[in-house]
Order: sequence, then structure tokens, then C-alpha cells
Amino acid sequence: MENNLAATARIRNLRGSARKARLVLDLIRGKSIYEAQNILHFSKKRMAKNVEKLLNSAIANATQTAGKADMDKMIVEKAWADDGQIMKRTMPRAQGRATIIRRRTCHITIGITEKE
Repeated sequence: MENNLAATARIRNLRGSARKARLVLDLIRGKSIYEAQNILHFSKKRMAKNVEKLLNSAIANATQTAGKADMDKMIVEKAWADDGQIMKRTMPRAQGRATIIRRRTCHITIGITEKE
């Protein structure tokens, strides 16, 4: 983590692909936290609910560590999603074959900081 961040929050092994999480994270990166909360609250993406909870966790971390952090000046500085473990399941197919079903997970990290 970078030292200039006010707070970070991370969720690991979240069900859902990192590719779909990145679509939601791209919407809020660089925005103020209030604007990001509005975007996530009204988004139709399933991953937006989990990202909103994670953003609220990062805000709570900032208020705990920084004490009197000015929430009006906070922005979402960094937000990224990495691939997690892949749960492999098999599904029977024709002529005795089997195909692998990959149930993907991801790790999401959000870092917020105070804007100058």
C-alpha cells in the first residue's frame, strides 16, 4: 500500500469474476466518495453492492485511523480487482465426457485519500 492513502479496504475471494468487478471500479475511480456512493447505489451491476460495502468499509477505516478526516475532501484514489482462486467443477457431457466449469473469484482493493 502507498503511504499517501488515508485508508484502504480489501475483500478477498469474492464470488464473481475480476473482469466484471473492474467494470464497476472504473466507474468510481477518481470520484469523490459521495459521488461514488451514489453511482454504486443506483448501478444495476450485481458487483456494485459488494463494492459499495467495501467503499463504506474504507470510509470507516479512514474515520478510525485519521480521527477527524474531512469526508468532503476524500476521493477514491485507487481501486483494482485481481483474480482469486478458481473453483473447478465438472459437468457431464455427451459420450461419457466431462467439461470443467470454472467458478471464478476475485480480490478487490479500494484506497481513499484526501484531495488537496
